[in-house]
Amino acid sequence: MAISTGLGISRLPSLSLRYPLRHCALQVRLGYAASVEAFDDTDNEKGTENAAFDNLSGGDARRKDWKKLKSEDLGVSTSKISRPTRVVLNGLRKRGFEVYLVGGCVRDLILRRVPKDFDVITSAQLKDVMRTFSRCEMIGRWFPICHVHIDDTIVEVSSFSTRATRFGRFLSLEPEKPVGCDEKDYIRWRNCLQRDFTINGLMFDPYAKLIYDYTGGVNDIRKAKIRTIKPANLSLTEDCARILRGVRIAARLDFRFSRETALAVRKLSATVLRLDRGRLLMEVNYMLAYGSAEASLRSLWKLGLLEILLPIQAAYFVRTGFRRRDKRCNMLLSLFSNLDKLLAPDRPCHSSLWFAILAFHEALSAQPRDPLVVAAFSLAVHNGGDLSEALSISRRISKQHEISFDELLEPKYMKSRELLDEVKDLAASVRSALHHMTDDYFVSQAMAKYPKAPYSDVVFFPVALYLKVCKMFECVEGGTEKGFVPKNGSKIDYELLAMGSLKEVRHTFARVVFDTIYPIDKYIDD
Repeated sequence: MAISTGLGISRLPSLSLRYPLRHCALQVRLGYAASVEAFDDTDNEKGTENAAFDNLSGGDARRKDWKKLKSEDLGVSTSKISRPTRVVLNGLRKRGFEVYLVGGCVRDLILRRVPKDFDVITSAQLKDVMRTFSRCEMIGRWFPICHVHIDDTIVEVSSFSTRATRFGRFLSLEPEKPVGCDEKDYIRWRNCLQRDFTINGLMFDPYAKLIYDYTGGVNDIRKAKIRTIKPANLSLTEDCARILRGVRIAARLDFRFSRETALAVRKLSATVLRLDRGRLLMEVNYMLAYGSAEASLRSLWKLGLLEILLPIQAAYFVRTGFRRRDKRCNMLLSLFSNLDKLLAPDRPCHSSLWFAILAFHEALSAQPRDPLVVAAFSLAVHNGGDLSEALSISRRISKQHEISFDELLEPKYMKSRELLDEVKDLAASVRSALHHMTDDYFVSQAMAKYPKAPYSDVVFFPVALYLKVCKMFECVEGGTEKGFVPKNGSKIDYELLAMGSLKEVRHTFARVVFDTIYPIDKYIDD
């Protein structure tokens, strides 16, 4: 078994590459300096896509689109700013520095959402930030920022003076100052040009109560649109992580990509393989653990990213005839839809939960089972392997199961011994699925039947995560865990769930399975 060990992504050098990464890199080099041709659109997207980038040549024709908006006109209240963030803002301002909120937190405030975190940008040098706060550390090699610790919260602070570097060289060109632009506007605008999407390129001065919009971000928020600040082909080539970040944001906010951005994402999808294993796991976890997993899986499939990141799940979509723009549902999407109902950006789950759901579904997809077997299995997972209790409760189910899933067989009567053996066999199948998902050879073969699919043998699940999920299911085969006390009641302890508590993850897993197999009122007669 070959599991990602933290030293990099597992690979099989002996296999031939149908769509190798070097081919993608060649495409990127050839098209690096040119924007992707946009489709015709009624709102003239091609013009707006390139508006901010036009300023890099020093033109000022687009400056009329720069906006300074009153925060109250957008419904933004400073009362939603967290206390730790206020401490940082006030501490820097008292020392005479300019301070702004920037990025996704400004977007979320405009959308009347509670931001997951707040990012601060300041005119102070990072060394001044270090002097201002006693519990402060500088992190980052290419783009250093400060982590300021206030109570149990970390507030990220960046400086206008910091510019991204790689191997000691500046990454970005200095844009020419537009005619008639004052120094403060120029500094803010220059910083916004280095960001990913227009909806993340907003700055909020909470003291003047002004929101600075140099790239059309507010208009794109109103249109529910994800659009890169620079031409999409160039922006996503500069930082391929923006591809996954864009998918995550679109799924969480129910936004859509602009035409040019979507086209560039499809074209450059394979470049995400440049990211290291840890970054890939982090990005996929952001998609699946925060309440927008179903939408994320649909977007990954639609944009040609699922077959690169999760080829086994992509093969399932192909096998079942699930099209890129399909509005229908299937069992995999239903499992994650029910998981989404229990989670939120401020109530995430541990990565072991969604990894367990992927493995569980793959086991059922490979070998469909009787609904009674699935019910008894999930109950055994929940109660720490007490199979006699699990079988007893499952036999009392009288409601109709979900009949649309191919992964579920028509129910039949089974004697206790047969049912017990089937439950243990399902546990063994889940363990086998975990092995397949963490073995580069099995991953590489998932899409081998489909010659047009991009080649991928990427494995980004670390050993510790694999072992943690194995621990979830081993009680079904090994018998009741000694001293295990099952969770009572249906309430989820989200702090424990985020930490990966075995009992809490098992409880939530069983709940998701039951919500999927016996939806709404199709529950146990107790």
